[in-house]
Amino acid sequence: MHIHILGICGTFMGGIAAIAKQLGHRVSGCDANVYPPMSTQLEELGIELKQGYLIDHLKDEPDLVIVGNAMSRGNPMVEYVLDRNIAYTSGPQWLLENVLKDRWVLAVSGTHGKTTTSSMLTWILEYANMAPGYLIGGVPQNFESSARLGEAPFFVIEADEYDTAFFDKRSKFVHYRPRTLVINNLEFDHADIFDDLSDIQKQFHHLIRMVPSNGVVLYPQNEQAIAETIDKGCWTPTQQSVDELNRDKGWFAEKLKADGSEFVVTFKGDIQGTVKWNLIGDFNIDNGLMAIAAARHAGVPSEVGIEALSEFINTKRRLELRGTVNGIRVFDDFAHHPTAINKTLTGVRHHVGKERIIAVLEPRSNTMKSGVHKDTLAASLDHADLIYIYQGDGVDWSVEDLIKDCKAPCVVSADLANLVESISDETQTNDTIVVMSNGGFGDIHNKLLNALTDKQNKV
Repeated sequence: MHIHILGICGTFMGGIAAIAKQLGHRVSGCDANVYPPMSTQLEELGIELKQGYLIDHLKDEPDLVIVGNAMSRGNPMVEYVLDRNIAYTSGPQWLLENVLKDRWVLAVSGTHGKTTTSSMLTWILEYANMAPGYLIGGVPQNFESSARLGEAPFFVIEADEYDTAFFDKRSKFVHYRPRTLVINNLEFDHADIFDDLSDIQKQFHHLIRMVPSNGVVLYPQNEQAIAETIDKGCWTPTQQSVDELNRDKGWFAEKLKADGSEFVVTFKGDIQGTVKWNLIGDFNIDNGLMAIAAARHAGVPSEVGIEALSEFINTKRRLELRGTVNGIRVFDDFAHHPTAINKTLTGVRHHVGKERIIAVLEPRSNTMKSGVHKDTLAASLDHADLIYIYQGDGVDWSVEDLIKDCKAPCVVSADLANLVESISDETQTNDTIVVMSNGGFGDIHNKLLNALTDKQNKV
């Protein structure tokens, strides 16, 4: 079968393409922007890539078109598919019908930590020689690609609550029908498609209704929004990550190091082992606990999961060290929400102690651009010693309004070159620069490293 994918260079749709190719289909696709690393990954798999949404791309008429959720009515290729009555479907629906319906699905959902937890869980299953299939919305560095069909019954998927397609406004994850479901956390996000938190909770309730009675739902104890969603109805056993007072009732992590790089895992009071890894931050401990618990449900002993995490390499763009110049470290973090920003900077603060943290932020997600989070954004940056914010295109509010609410000195600029120069001028040895954006941010990471190198060479 010839399958053509609209919007193929997104991580999810690129993963669909890779799996379709592994199933033996001829796969082609197009996107508004075809560029590495996804384009390189797909071309190496023998997938035909085309630039732009041109009707000519469909002249060699495919048997099926898979439509990405970035496509909308008015797109010339969408209109051509509809007018010519070419068979079409969404990525999640295709995945269900061709892969997931026969698998033990382990789905990782929530506002934050989906990609990292999915990567951890997949690695644990791989470490346990279970050869899982997976589709992750990022680049897991323990693997060669972001998706594969796999050989075992087990399939790990990052379960996104974003909508499915222009013709299916349900959340993607309602198509996945998991047996093992992780809900990391639940906050208001995606203001472009949800009106409020209750809208999101409704979608999560639909997801929970699909988990069978021989499955499990895993979630943190002290998340009111999740508890409210569970209370709408749950027909599946649950397990929780818990606090100190309830450590005998669920999954608990006792930190041995303040930065989170070493912690003891217990389940219902019984010690499972100690994780020693290169990651930092309480949020990564939370992610790790959920991954260990989910893998245990699939048959991997906790101690094996703990061993696996000691060899886990964090997903790209999740507090990823991009380079060091003269003792100045430049990190890249995929931040899109004040809670995630705060957790990242808290973890960095525990790690670096009294050394300076320079936070560099691009409010880029649709929710950030709309200003939904502008009243809580300044407080999320409290652990930074210096703050630089980029006023990018499409931001519907003045980022300069944050300056008065920030504890640390704050600089706002709409000029990326000036921002890089200003940051470079202010840095000193042992500073930690944390760049936060859910986009490319104009390749600011390399521009900073180059500027810091030039500065050092002039000394």
